[in-house]
Amino acid sequence: MGFVKEFKEFAIKGNAFDLAVGVIIGGAFGKIVTSVIDDLIMPIVAALVGKPDFSSIYFAMGKGAENIPAGSTLAKAKELAPDAAIFAYGNFITVAINFILLALVVFILVKTINKMRKTEAENPAAPAAPTATEQLLAEIRDELKKK
Repeated sequence: MGFVKEFKEFAIKGNAFDLAVGVIIGGAFGKIVTSVIDDLIMPIVAALVGKPDFSSIYFAMGKGAENIPAGSTLAKAKELAPDAAIFAYGNFITVAINFILLALVVFILVKTINKMRKTEAENPAAPAAPTATEQLLAEIRDELKKK
């Protein structure tokens, strides 16, 4: 088998194609979930906690830390005290909250889909009524069986 033919079979094979579609849909879904978290949920969390951006929370220590005025942004603190050890834990808090919210959204989505599947499995769709042609053929079959 030639290389091109073998590659074509691999690329068009159902599993590889399904995987590619899944990756593309997953990327698009990831953007939707990120938007839900960043644009809808995080502002509510920030309003409750009182900080619009956790990434600017830090603790400066060591040489030059005393030169940083209270309330300075992280970028300003790094600029004012380049030799200070800056423990920037706020970004970790933001990432951790984003992860928890992302996991919660995915959990709710999976739970909802599983519930829909379970309901669909419990209540299968009624079989469609036979068409006029099928009824006529059944009558003909029954008549032929009688003879």
